[in-house]
Amino acid sequence: MIVKKLHDAGIQSEHAYAAAFGSIGLSLVSWLASNKQENLERADRWGIFVGEWAPTFFALGLALANYEHSDDAAADR
Repeated sequence: MIVKKLHDAGIQSEHAYAAAFGSIGLSLVSWLASNKQENLERADRWGIFVGEWAPTFFALGLALANYEHSDDAAADR
């Protein structure tokens, strides 16, 4: 249901994969930025918090890819 709504909204699997890779980069950038301004423990928490988004985006990308594939298979019938 969520995957169908995302697909109907125009979000494709490539968008979710791009968001996953972007969150990995953002995790590194946020860790480096907060490492210079705050103590190490807090910087680690920011990097880990943002880094935890990547698996969710990868999972959404896989779900959308499967939905797109099943959508294509249904259209070919």
